[in-house]
Amino acid sequence: MKKIGILFGRENTFPHAFVERVNSKKEDGISAEFVKIDKVIQGICDDYAVIIDRISQDIPFYRGYLKNAASAGVDVINNPFWWSADDKFFNNALATMVGVAVPKTVLLPSKEHPPDTDEMSMRNLAYPLDWDAIFNYVGFPAFFKPFSGGGWKNVYKVHNPEEFFEKYDQTGTLVMMLQEEIQFTDYYRCYCIDRREVRLMEYDPRQPYHLQYVKNPKPVEAKLKAKMEEAVLKLCVGLGYDFNTVELAIRDGVPYAIDFGNPAPDADYYSVGEENFNWVVEAAANMAIRHAKAHKEGAINLTWGSFITSAVKNKRVNKRIIQAHLKK
Repeated sequence: MKKIGILFGRENTFPHAFVERVNSKKEDGISAEFVKIDKVIQGICDDYAVIIDRISQDIPFYRGYLKNAASAGVDVINNPFWWSADDKFFNNALATMVGVAVPKTVLLPSKEHPPDTDEMSMRNLAYPLDWDAIFNYVGFPAFFKPFSGGGWKNVYKVHNPEEFFEKYDQTGTLVMMLQEEIQFTDYYRCYCIDRREVRLMEYDPRQPYHLQYVKNPKPVEAKLKAKMEEAVLKLCVGLGYDFNTVELAIRDGVPYAIDFGNPAPDADYYSVGEENFNWVVEAAANMAIRHAKAHKEGAINLTWGSFITSAVKNKRVNKRIIQAHLKK
């Protein structure tokens, strides 16, 4: 029996629906359940073929457990090693490599010295930074946010240098980035499952949380739809995330990737809505079953992005996967 486990925290709707959907398919030799951990021994994890990770970004113990499980051959979705290494500024750099438009963005050092460091620890850093060049490149208004993180924590909109420095003083030891604001006409949050299936969801980040997913979305023009799907696939193939969301802001008909390192994306029934919820439950269940069937005993069964496997080179991506999707 190949078991599929799901590791989760406070969310209630998706994990239960996922387990029920997998088991309802009655695939021979495959079942799904909630992960149960009573001990973690180095190099051993023989309970599961596949684990869907929804919580290790918040629980370091779980991240350690999943890395150990992966070393023992479990197919962990998403790859816990890459997830530990990834950050949003690198995401933007990868986007430029694969030809996806992104806002102008710069990386900034923490305002305060990290613990157990002082000014000597950062002697390679110019003081002051070339603020005029930075502000001229990014422009105002701009968004000021952590280079690694999520949930809209410590995110500020700043309209001028004075406002920027006021907010900078509040960021402590966080490494931040300053990013061009994209004045958009439309905005989408897009599920990408198994680096092959894409769900475009009209989304308005300016609305209160419970209203952000647009009910009764308008049809998407075919050319724009193809552009968005291609951008989503390029990014997720490059990063190697099997369960991710990509946020796209549309300016002058061009999709700009705003936030696309979301390996534990919102999948709650009450926020994404019934149709989106049913789609992601079905897509995730099918993905987990595919991975369970492909699981090989004694092998490392992780997904690595084409950035790591050298498939991204000279701004090329894995065109076979993208073209196969676009032909559907």
